[in-house]
Amino acid sequence: MHPIRAFFALRPSQRDHLPAARIALSVAVPLAALVAAGRADLGIYAAFGAFTSIYARHEPLRARVRHQGRAGLLMVLCVALGAALNGLPQAVVLAVTAVAAGLGAVAAAHWTLKPAGSLFFVFAVGAVGSLEHAAPMGEAVLVAALSAALSVALGAASRWSGEGVTGPVAPVAEHHGLTAGQLWAHGGRFLLATSAAGALGSAGGLSHAYWAMVAAAAPIAAPDLGARMQRGVHRVVGTLGGVGVSAAVLAVPLQQWHVVALVVLFQFLAELFVGRNYCVALLFITPLALLMTQLAHPAPAGELLQARAVETVIGVLCGLAVVHLTRTAQERELSGPSRRGRRPGAPGPRGRRRTPPAPRG
Repeated sequence: MHPIRAFFALRPSQRDHLPAARIALSVAVPLAALVAAGRADLGIYAAFGAFTSIYARHEPLRARVRHQGRAGLLMVLCVALGAALNGLPQAVVLAVTAVAAGLGAVAAAHWTLKPAGSLFFVFAVGAVGSLEHAAPMGEAVLVAALSAALSVALGAASRWSGEGVTGPVAPVAEHHGLTAGQLWAHGGRFLLATSAAGALGSAGGLSHAYWAMVAAAAPIAAPDLGARMQRGVHRVVGTLGGVGVSAAVLAVPLQQWHVVALVVLFQFLAELFVGRNYCVALLFITPLALLMTQLAHPAPAGELLQARAVETVIGVLCGLAVVHLTRTAQERELSGPSRRGRRPGAPGPRGRRRTPPAPRG
């Protein structure tokens, strides 16, 4: 498919309403309970625990429980790490977040977690570590753990709705298929990209420098070079569109219950489209992230919107630069000038038939 046509393509639905409803419910229950209890300040920890539900969509029951259990453990550890960083200088928070990005990517690849990469781990460590008025670590970890456990339970119960049983069933790899060197090189890309993004984002003087790190991790998680480049462009265009949606939402005075309802709605819509067109999904992911931030620590809307737009551009540029610089020899050949005009599968310079590698995951 032509790159421009692929950019606007909306893939067919794969019964996405089932995991979207499950994920939205995983977010709604703990947030509603906390607001009802007068502890909306703990909502950000519950939301990160609920991100456990994003993993293993459409996978068979046993694989889903196993993968969500591991993802939930990683999310809770990231919340704990972020809570331990509260009060430390921003440079320390960003440096530790970059290390978590690399190690999280290695763990996700080793356990064949889907979605791949460490975007959610970066988000959790960076956001929690940057909170100005943080909850005690015990409360933060407990809320995140309970929320993650609920997500795993709902993931197991979703077999009754047919997810992973009928309709689309995601294949589950028995092994990640990477050598130890490839695995650590994969994590190194995340470490390098997020380190550069965090440093540049912080130097820019805007708030929420960790958003640049999240944006840097986004394109690297895609399965091949072409998909990474498209993911980066999607991230920028979709986020800028999402900033417009966020501006409209934040222009209206919102009570805590309104914020919770909007978070759940945007979570549902994001999951409904994330597998069909990443750019469209970001129209909902962006206000979702900003509302989560507002729920934990309200700030002027203009400051948030500006930071989200600029930090995203910085982060994506860093991610794409690392993707380009760390291309494999095969990827360099496939994207090089000698490839132009050659039919897929045509003999290469040495007479061997060369076909693009099948996307992994």
